[in-house]
Amino acid sequence: MEPVGPGLYELKRMFVAPDARGTGVSTALVAESERLARSGGGVRLRLETGVRQPAAMRLYERAGYRRVPNFPPYEADPESVCYEKELG
Repeated sequence: MEPVGPGLYELKRMFVAPDARGTGVSTALVAESERLARSGGGVRLRLETGVRQPAAMRLYERAGYRRVPNFPPYEADPESVCYEKELG
């Protein structure tokens, strides 16, 4: 996760080992990323995933992320899906 603008953080990479999937680890990682962004002054957190990762898309949607237009450098990539969440 890194700051990319005033109050805006981007979750760059998140990976959970196959044997840990379905255990709640990914949900905890997303929640901790949000907490860290807030503690750094973040008010929004955004991320990019791929259309071939439906489990990741479900995870983010369950966590309250909404789909947004693809942001740079993903705007021309039809395989990319971008999400954002207000951290309020």
